[in-house]
Amino acid sequence: MSKNKYLLAFILVTSLFFLWALLHNINPILIPHLKKACRLTDTESSLIDLFVYLAYFLVALPAGLFMHKYGYKKGIIFGLSLYAVGALLVIPAATERSYMFFLCAFFIIASGATFLETVANPYIAVLGPKENSEQRLNFAQSFNGVGSFLAPILGGQFILSGIEYSKDALDKMSTTELNTYLQTEANTVKIPYLIIAVIVILLIILFAFIKIPEIKGDDDNIHGPTKFSAKVLRHSHTRWAIIAQFFYVGAQVGIGSFFIRYAKFVDGVSEKDAALIWGSIAMVGFMAGRFLGTFLMRYIKAPKLLAIYALINMLLLVLALFTSGEVSLYAVVAVPFFMSIMFPTIFALGIKDLGEETKIAASFIVMSIIGGALAPVAMGLISDATNSIQKAYIVPLLCFAVILYYATKTYKVKQA
Repeated sequence: MSKNKYLLAFILVTSLFFLWALLHNINPILIPHLKKACRLTDTESSLIDLFVYLAYFLVALPAGLFMHKYGYKKGIIFGLSLYAVGALLVIPAATERSYMFFLCAFFIIASGATFLETVANPYIAVLGPKENSEQRLNFAQSFNGVGSFLAPILGGQFILSGIEYSKDALDKMSTTELNTYLQTEANTVKIPYLIIAVIVILLIILFAFIKIPEIKGDDDNIHGPTKFSAKVLRHSHTRWAIIAQFFYVGAQVGIGSFFIRYAKFVDGVSEKDAALIWGSIAMVGFMAGRFLGTFLMRYIKAPKLLAIYALINMLLLVLALFTSGEVSLYAVVAVPFFMSIMFPTIFALGIKDLGEETKIAASFIVMSIIGGALAPVAMGLISDATNSIQKAYIVPLLCFAVILYYATKTYKVKQA
């Protein structure tokens, strides 16, 4: 197979990384927005993350089995189809102003993203020499960073209204005034999600007519994929990668999901300004960190760089917990730069040297993204109990401690 065919496949599949970045990084906008539109508590608003990452947990293994049976291309098309359907369902959810309807739509979008992520990560990892898999996957994930910074910027501009009434002001409104205001807030999501659906449908057409190579391994001749799905956990480096990814995604999602609330709490920043800071500084740093991390891995081994970045983030979150004003604000803003390499590095280390079991191992690692559902709920509970969203940031601090342990003690491939 020619290098040109590999290059085209790499470019096309890398374009998908933007879509799940969009899904995850629009949540920090949707959580405070729907908190207003549907009048929710912090814990209730965190259910957006719960439904998104619950989809990852429930759908990842079926996605891996689907990919195992039907191949990468059909997995991509099916995932894109689910993504488009979910995006279109956001429109009637907004019309009804039904929080449960919203959650169901986000679950379907996330199910599609699960297929895409389950396909794309291992596909990029095996699309070339295995000794460069971590570097190659970090490079592809760098383009995920484009969605990471565009989502909060565009969401902040086109979804957030900037109108922030106090509880007392809302209570003084007449029923008609209140319903009009809440419906106007809910309706702002319609056009953005219609545009997203149209773009995804165009991608479906593109993938339907363009060939991408199937990278076949020994597993393509194995009957009954569940035969080895249970056995893959005998590899200690895979088990620990699943655990580390659980805590990493919990940290990433929790930090971003409550940033707008955190910025208001510690430094009085408005929701639009906070969304702009998160998108234009934190997420640009996240993207830049991916590119820089890919470069640094030429000189620093991936596990060592992972450990260094985990330790730095722990120190930044100590500042975020125990200071106030711009110091605490920008301590949190700096965290995504050092989170940047964590997901692809843990993923690549977890599927290393697995041969025929790579696809199912990838599914288990994607399932561990359920951490993104649980950490924000824990943070919401802490915030509601203490009336301090700042104190809730102890949750991601503890998550990075687990990643530090993984990167220093348990990442090595051992004979199963």
